[in-house]
Amino acid sequence: MTGSIHKKGKTYYIVFRLCDSGTGKRNQKWIPAGKSKKAADKKLNEMMGEVHNGTYREIKKITFADFAALWLSSYAEMKLKPSTLRSYRDIINNHLIPVMGDYQLTEITTDKLQRYVAKRLQKVKPKTVINEIVPLKEMFRHAVRWGYLKVNPAEYVERPKAHRKEIEILMLDEVRQFLNVNGHYRIAFLTAVLTGLRAGELWGLQWSDINWALGQIYIKRALWKGQFQTPKSKNSIRKVDLLPQLVEELKHWKAVCPKNDHNLVFPSPEGSMSIHENVMKRYFNPALKQAGVRRVSFHSLRHSNASLRIEAGQNIKYMQLQVGHASIQTTLDRYGHLIKEVNTEQVRRLENMLSCVENPDSFSDTEEKSVRRMLEDFG
Repeated sequence: MTGSIHKKGKTYYIVFRLCDSGTGKRNQKWIPAGKSKKAADKKLNEMMGEVHNGTYREIKKITFADFAALWLSSYAEMKLKPSTLRSYRDIINNHLIPVMGDYQLTEITTDKLQRYVAKRLQKVKPKTVINEIVPLKEMFRHAVRWGYLKVNPAEYVERPKAHRKEIEILMLDEVRQFLNVNGHYRIAFLTAVLTGLRAGELWGLQWSDINWALGQIYIKRALWKGQFQTPKSKNSIRKVDLLPQLVEELKHWKAVCPKNDHNLVFPSPEGSMSIHENVMKRYFNPALKQAGVRRVSFHSLRHSNASLRIEAGQNIKYMQLQVGHASIQTTLDRYGHLIKEVNTEQVRRLENMLSCVENPDSFSDTEEKSVRRMLEDFG
């Protein structure tokens, strides 16, 4: 390949002739190289260096919209879960393409992407923008691999800082009030509180997943928006231990559970798949209201389970395996503050007991009995 620099108007171009290995024909190409001769010289030297090293490759032309369609059909539809695919497709069609769909992929730079992030932050929450950046970065990674780009302009895009929303936990008396409300999904809600299952795992549970002898359920699928899919991660495929009381409740429920084609433990009243949004609107939120319990998300049942496990003093590693977190660090990051609160309370109780031992006239009969039991245990 031979190359030279030419100027048209205010723009410098690298002009080179490349021999087609198949036909032997020499094709002339013009590549924009900027507004200065110095920048054009630099780019020409880089290209000639790539040719010399055997690393040069011609970048294919394609618009962002066309590449997005290619990426969805050639990669996303084969590799992603249906729920993730649906989310990515909505982000691409509703937000990314309207802004950059007509751009050539090579025209999209890091600063353009960063400006997109800044503009979106004026309209939506940081977490929403972060969700939109995820498929954007993945698309550009594939663009480099597939020969549509030399470098990934999304690699250094700064994600906005999102403050994690404080988790909502139902107190024990609130849980009791909530579960006292009768309804089709009462046992499902009870199971969520006592196991910490995610909503999709709960709706995808089948009777064959329950080991009655061992008192365990095997989580190996999720049901979301009417489609079965694999759980969130490989760690989500797990065995969850059941309290004996829950085993009995599930046995009673099985006798009256609507028959359904998929052998689901918690189908709809009509025997079809449970659709989460319908359950929330028609059963969960009304049950909270009827019980006089504050409005919380369904995921709060999972958080409440974690809180109960911590209160019960369960080993943190066991807790991680039961709730299906990818690592023990995830459990600590999510619920570490609850562990600290419980530990602090335990220290206070011990301190109060020891204080009472030193000042026996300052505590009640109940406290005196507690102290005596503690001393007997240690004696």
